[in-house]
Amino acid sequence: MQLKPNAYRLNETVKGVETMTRFALAVLALASGVYTYLGVRGLLDGSASFVFFAAIIYSAAVSVAIYAFWSFMLRFVPLVTSGVQRIALFLTMAIGCAMIIAMSSWLNAAALAGSAALEQHMAVTLQGYAEDLDAAHANALASQSLLPDVQRAAERFAGLAADERETGALTGSTGSGSVVQLLTQMSAQMNQLGATITGNRDEVATLFEQGSTRLASMRELVSTPGAVEPRSDSFQAEAVQLSAVIAALQQTDIAGSVKRAAADLSAGFIAPVANGQSADLVNRQDQVMETVRVSVAAQSAALSAAADEILATPTIEQRRFVPLSSAEAVLRYWSDFIPSWAGAISIDLLPVVLVLVLMIVNDAMRQESQSLEEAENITAAEMLRAMALFRQMEAAGIDVASGQPKPLVDAPPPAAAVEPEPAETKIVAETVEPDNTVTPIETAQRKRTDGPRPA
Repeated sequence: MQLKPNAYRLNETVKGVETMTRFALAVLALASGVYTYLGVRGLLDGSASFVFFAAIIYSAAVSVAIYAFWSFMLRFVPLVTSGVQRIALFLTMAIGCAMIIAMSSWLNAAALAGSAALEQHMAVTLQGYAEDLDAAHANALASQSLLPDVQRAAERFAGLAADERETGALTGSTGSGSVVQLLTQMSAQMNQLGATITGNRDEVATLFEQGSTRLASMRELVSTPGAVEPRSDSFQAEAVQLSAVIAALQQTDIAGSVKRAAADLSAGFIAPVANGQSADLVNRQDQVMETVRVSVAAQSAALSAAADEILATPTIEQRRFVPLSSAEAVLRYWSDFIPSWAGAISIDLLPVVLVLVLMIVNDAMRQESQSLEEAENITAAEMLRAMALFRQMEAAGIDVASGQPKPLVDAPPPAAAVEPEPAETKIVAETVEPDNTVTPIETAQRKRTDGPRPA
């Protein structure tokens, strides 16, 4: 193939970078094998020697497979010119790339971002535990919102009892009669319920403080530098303790107890017997005690409705910390480590660029080259003999391209001026047989076919 100057330079450049291409491919395959070893080592269980040799064998197989696959692609893809065959090779290359990603790239990503992914897993779990603790604390404190209503009802009953005792504001008769006893009894029950709610507040505060301490320890384990495996074990232990605190917080919720106590106020209402000295006073006492019973029923309904709203709050599901391997963590939190994934895949698939470059360069050389297959293997001696024959034919007046005598281009002189041509001055071209005349190309072909002449 006779190459034009630009095609010749491209061909020489491709030959010049061939060694560099092989070296680069070997380095990429070796780098991928090293990171594959680091990634697969965290997935294997067993003795240290077993893990070491198994990881070495797997990583070596990956390196050899990558080098062999891309060597085939670098050699064959640039040479194929048929559209169907080139599409078939591209499809094969795509399948090979998918297999390389499956056996190597994700392990490379695990080696590059494994520790960071495990820390990410602990951070996400810590955030979930913090939300659970806050929710459990809020649910426990929701029962405290009932305390002002209970205290207000107790104060109201106590005030009515004092007014009835001192001024007879309800029955018109002063003294400690049946109405005063009933109002004092209701006030005492409300104060008792309020004391229960108040006592629960201290227990909730203590549990929340313990949970906050556990969370602080877990945050320190997440952010502390160093090996991630020991920190993960300590984090799991702290998570178990925090789960127990959250469960205890949910058990301290007294909304159910308040609802039952409020229901008892109405269902268990026991009015004392009117002890007035006259029938008119007895009648007034009965009327007041009926009013107190209606008021207690309304208060009980209000407290029960408030307790129902608190009880309707969804309970906190028990959360568990599940340790992950570095590879599992990278796969689960892949969106947070896209740069690491890009680097891991690029190590394995960078030769795609080299394949495309060689394919484009070979196409350019084919377009700029001229086909002259007969001149590919001609020797210098054959070229010199062909040039000597060419000069002889030119001197004999023979057209080299057609092998026929050259036509006379000048017009003949007038007939009167033409003298008879002597017989001995015949044109030398007439002695040359056209059939025996050969071109330089045919001479070169015959010499290559017949073999070299003996010296």
